[in-house]
Parts: sequence; structure tokens; C-alpha cells
Amino acid sequence: MARIGKVGKQKAKSVARKRIKRTSGGKGKMVIDKAAHNHLLLQKSKKQKAKAKNPVSLPKAETKKLAKMLI
Repeated sequence: MARIGKVGKQKAKSVARKRIKRTSGGKGKMVIDKAAHNHLLLQKSKKQKAKAKNPVSLPKAETKKLAKMLI
């Protein structure tokens, strides 16, 4: 006999979970790390590496989309 009415749970996207972090302020902002700071660093300029070091806060429109992925 089949079970009726049982609904599966929604899963968070593991890609989003690994890359996006919420800020600790309660305002719902999200932060991502910039690309180009993992490998092949010898051939990159100091300026490029310095810019990639700091995380970036996302715009409000992107935050709404990504919040759904992190449910």
C-alpha cells in the first residue's frame, strides 16, 4: 500500500552552500569570495591577488535569488 500525503524535504543547493555566506548582522546580506585566488598565483600581479583576497557583498536582487538556493 502506497503512502499518501508524504512530501519530500527541500534540499539546499550544495554549490551555493559552499560558496555563499551570510553576513552576521541580521540584515540578510550575502558575501562571496572573488575568483582567481587559489592557484597559479606566481604569474598574477600583486594588484590582482590583492583584489581577489577580499570578499564581495552581493546586490539585493542576487541575494533574493540565492536565498532560495540556501533553504
